[in-house]
Order: sequence, then structure tokens, then C-alpha cells
Amino acid sequence: MLNVFFLRAARPLIIANQGSALDGALLALFLPVPVTVAVSPDDLRRTFVRWFIGRVPHITVEPARPLELKRLVRMVQRGEAIVVLPEGRPTTTGTLMKVYDAPGVIASRCDADLVPIVIEGSQYSRFAGTAGNFPQRWLPRITVRILPATKLPEIPELRGRARRRRLAEEMLRIMQRAQVTARPRRTLFEAFLAAVELHGRRTRIIEDARKIPEAYGELLKVSLALGRLTSRLAKEHEVLGVMMPNISTTVSLLLGMTAMRRVPAIVNYTAGGEAMRAACRAAGVTRIITSRRFLQLARLERAVKALEGFEFVYVEDLRAQLTVADKLWLVGFALWWPRAAVPAGDPGDSATVLFTSGSEGRSKGVVLSHDAMLANMAQMRAVIDFGPNDKYLNALPLYHIYGLIACTLMPLMTGTRLFLYTSPLHYRVIPEIAYTRDCTYVFGTSTFLGHYGRQAHPYDFYRTRIVVSGGEKLDADVARLWAEKFGVRIMEGYGATECGPAMALNTPLSYRKGTVGRFLPGLEYRLLPVPGIDRGGALHVRSPNLMRGYYLYEAPGVLQPMQSELGPDWYTTGDVVEVDEDGYVTILGRVKRFAKIAGEMISLEVVERIAALASPGQRHAATIEHVAAGGESTVLFTTDQTLDRITLLKAAREIGAPELAVAKRIVHLAELPILGSGKTDYVSLKAMAETRAAPTRPAA
Repeated sequence: MLNVFFLRAARPLIIANQGSALDGALLALFLPVPVTVAVSPDDLRRTFVRWFIGRVPHITVEPARPLELKRLVRMVQRGEAIVVLPEGRPTTTGTLMKVYDAPGVIASRCDADLVPIVIEGSQYSRFAGTAGNFPQRWLPRITVRILPATKLPEIPELRGRARRRRLAEEMLRIMQRAQVTARPRRTLFEAFLAAVELHGRRTRIIEDARKIPEAYGELLKVSLALGRLTSRLAKEHEVLGVMMPNISTTVSLLLGMTAMRRVPAIVNYTAGGEAMRAACRAAGVTRIITSRRFLQLARLERAVKALEGFEFVYVEDLRAQLTVADKLWLVGFALWWPRAAVPAGDPGDSATVLFTSGSEGRSKGVVLSHDAMLANMAQMRAVIDFGPNDKYLNALPLYHIYGLIACTLMPLMTGTRLFLYTSPLHYRVIPEIAYTRDCTYVFGTSTFLGHYGRQAHPYDFYRTRIVVSGGEKLDADVARLWAEKFGVRIMEGYGATECGPAMALNTPLSYRKGTVGRFLPGLEYRLLPVPGIDRGGALHVRSPNLMRGYYLYEAPGVLQPMQSELGPDWYTTGDVVEVDEDGYVTILGRVKRFAKIAGEMISLEVVERIAALASPGQRHAATIEHVAAGGESTVLFTTDQTLDRITLLKAAREIGAPELAVAKRIVHLAELPILGSGKTDYVSLKAMAETRAAPTRPAA
């Protein structure tokens, strides 16, 4: 995709990702304008590469030599089109690596028009740096996409090394945004087929609790079969309920349904009968696909009785419905030409329905499009590396957006091996799986990661290089435990069901302790002031990964669009956040989780932080209760049976928190209630606070 217009800027400086040693020469040969390629001496070590680059206009640049950089500056100032590869070497990870300072300095001095180019496919060539990590071909299909020209921001307040570093970071962000913008627009099943074609049908990609690795070809076959069978249960775009565990059959079912343009609504089977009934009503579900064996093993018979009136379809029965004609269609046609075997899809159509956690009230159905889900994968892929040499361990449920997109679908779309486990609550088993299956990526909430860390042997996570925490705030004690016991730094992220598992994420390339990292590329944000709260503001976002809208209990099956005071394309997250000068995001709390006490707005997150400091290693949760005269007060629920208000006051003074942030009432519990996703069940705690049903101890 060549946008020649952008290449004819006054002072074009073309910046591109580098998948192979020949990328610069390829751009010089195929771009429709004459360019000079800046190459590193390291790129010229291989004889063939040196011969190839010698056939195009080029200049050898050593970033440590200022005179060579000045020559480049003069060329850009004269209006010559220069190609620079800011990473300085072919990627070994398949995604963007670090960016050197020199290209940013050149662009700033010349006030150059930066023209981002995304090269896709060269990382699969024999001249790439990804050998052994990605499939290699002599003639891979290579796509070049040229994005609109832009400029680096002015940074007058910085000088010297700090300024050079900031310019490099800004250039990296431009390149990351280009990666997201240039992503192909397709459906989930089309993306899955692209992965199958790239990595091969014999590549083993998924394994579940049965410990039988399955290849892409097997996953494709089961997906097509289940898609054909479930297409008889509903019309195109109709919503079908899905209540299944973390097994490969569930993944095949979801892929097959989306291939046939049926919309799976993944039901949270741990929510209880009434909550499931309300969720299914909101999404307009009349049929639910499940498994008899699963219902028996999970002891869900009682919950299913609460769903009387809904039709249940069992996967065990679906297999028996596969006719001879179906088998002939599958073996003789669909497996050979899968793209022709399924109806053409629209990336903007609904792909799945998930339900909000219900941590603050009745669950809502969140409708996500194919493009929104794939956009969030592209955003994560632009900032963190993973590939065929990695292996994901996912025990998080598929009814949670974190478990579905980040931990299950994304590895399948990128050729990354996946181990699915049925429950995150098996704290001894999961570390053992990480050890025996050589898992390099582990995911969980802070609560779950804390349990895994305490139960695991120090060597269980010897192969694990990335641990990602999401769904709730990362506890400092958990982060310290993993760092000291396993030598692993936990990457905390921030997401929402409405926006995908990640809106912001700490990465090895961009990390700051105590934050959730930077916003992902392609996401715009605004912070609007909240009365009574001095720091930060209410977060509103606009991004390609946003949901289509809600399904509400009050209007079953009717799509309710997003609402924000900033306009129809914006989403109000309900979170109060603070963004520092380097772009790192700190979550201050939910707007609903601020109590107005004595005219001051007090964050319940601060109440919990004080408790965590006063009693490390225990679990704490704060909520609001209404008191006489219409006022509000704070209640702290804790598993520390000895914690009192005097201890909390001392901890508050240590961190400089006001006395108003110390809980007025303390409730001691053996365990805090949690949802199936691992989040604290604040709805139950709030009900306990309002009814004063829990045993309490008077505050000292």
C-alpha cells in the first residue's frame, strides 16, 4: 500500500521497522521516489547483503560518530529522501525493539517530516534475525505500508542526554502507532487462517489439562465442524450462550461460531444462577451451549436449574449430529478451501459478547467486534514480544476478557504455543504446570499470582520470562515475592471489558514501578476534572479496540451505544487516573470508589493501601457505608484478625495520608469474597457493610 503523497514532503525522513538485513535495500528498490538508505556497518558483514546494498544509494552511518550524523542532517535539510532504520539491527523478536537516539536527533535538528513505513513479512525471510523463532522462507510475501507524515514534538524543556532519550522514545511511539494503524482489517477466523497458513497445519499450538498437544490442523478441523453444527442453532448475527471450561474444544467452538457469523456470549458460570439468568436475558440469549460432563465436574446442576426456560445444547449431542454429508463437506471441501467454506465476514460485525464482572452491580453484556479484538492484540504486539519459541500458561477463565483475548486468542493468532488450564484456583498445580511445560508467559490477577508465588518451588518458574498481572491492582508484597523468589519482575497492566484486556501495560522496554505502564499505541485519552479530587482526572478514551456497545437487562438484545460527554466515539471508563510527564499511568481509583467525608473526597484505594502497609501479607478491601444525616463513611474488610485503627493511623502517617483516609470501621473476615475472575467481590462487601451483617470489632 503506497501513499506516494507522503513521500514528497519538504524534508522527508523515512523511518521503518527492520525485519531483515535487506529491508533498507528493498525500500530503495521499490519506493516510487529516489531515496538514500542509511545503513549500519553491522548490516554489511554478510557478503550477499553487502553486495545487495551496494546496488542502491546508501550511506554507512556509525551513530557514535558525530561527523557522519552531520552529513545526514545536511542531506535531509537539502530535501533528499533518507531511509533510516531506527532499531539499528534486524529484529530478533518479530516486533519492534529499542530505538537509537541518533534518528530522533536528526529529525529534530532538521524539523524533518517523519514518514513511518511498516514492513510486514521480511522477518520470515532467510536474511532475517528471527531464525529459530519464526518460520523462514526464501520468498516470503512482503507488504509495505506507508503512513501519513508526522513530526516529533517540541521538547524545549529538556537538554542533553535527557532530550535525546525523549526524542528516541517519541520516535518509538510513532513507529508503534504505525504498527497498529497498518494492521490488516479482517475477522477473527480470517486472522486464525492466516496464522495456520504461516505456521503450518502440523505445528502443535494448543494443549489443555488432558496434556495432548494439538496442531493447527486439528484445531481448524474441529472449528469448521462445530461451526457448521452450531450454525443450525441460530441465524447469522444471532447471539448464542456458551458455558464451557478452558479446554481446546471451547476454543474451537468459539472460532467456529465466529466463522459462521454466529455470536458467542460467554457466560460466567461462577456468578450464580440469578446472575447468569440476568446476563443471558440482557444479551437476548435463548440457547446455551455447554457440556454435560463439565456441568457434573463443576457441580453446576443447581445453577443450571435457575436457568429454567433457556434451551441447553450439549456438545456431546452435537458430535452425534454430524451427518455423512457434513463429513464429506468437511473432508472434501472445507479443510481444503476454508475461506470459501465460510460466509464472508465484516471486521466491524459483532464477534463475541462478554459480561462485566458485576463487581459494582448487575452485569452488562459488552459487544466486541472482530476488529476491536484484533486491534487490541495488535496494540499489545507492538509493545511486547512473544512468538513460536514462547509458551503461554492460561488458567484465567475465557468468560473474562483478560483470559479470552490476551491469554488465549492472541497466542493462537501469532503462532505462540498455549497451555489452557481449567481453574486459576489450583494454586499448587499451576506452578507445576509452568515447570513441566516450560511456560515462558504466565498470567493472573494479583490475588492469584500471590497464591502461586507462595505455593511454588523456587525453580518452578525457571523458564518464565514474563509475568503479567491485570484485573486488579498489583499488590506490592506480591511483586516483591516474585522478584525475590523467582527473579521475575511482574508487568502490571490496565484494561476493561469494554476496551480489551489492555489499555496500558508495563513492558521490559517501558516499565515504571507503581504504575500500569503507558497507554498502548493508537489509544487517545482525555482526563476530565472530578470535583473534590485534586490529582488526575476521570479517564475518557477513544481507540480502535473499543466495544460496539452494551446489552442491558432493561432492554434485552438491543445494542446501546457508548456514551461520553466528549462524543459518540469516546468511552467513559469510570476510573480516576494520573499520567506523569513520561506518559506512565497511575490508577487512583474508580469514580464510584471515592467517599465524601467531611467535605473531602477520599479514595478507597488509599484506604486499602494504608491497610496493606500496616498489615502486609494479608488481604484488605474497603467500601462505603451510608451513615446518619446522609453522610458517608469507610469500612475496611481484612483477613488480619488483629488489625486495629491505631495501627492504621501509624501507617497513614508513614505515607503522608490524611487521617480521614483511615477506615472508620474494621470488619475481620477469615477470607474476602472474590469473583471467578479473581477480583474482589465489592458488591457482596458493600451489602455486608450496609447491613452490618459481618462480625465487627470496634475501632480503637
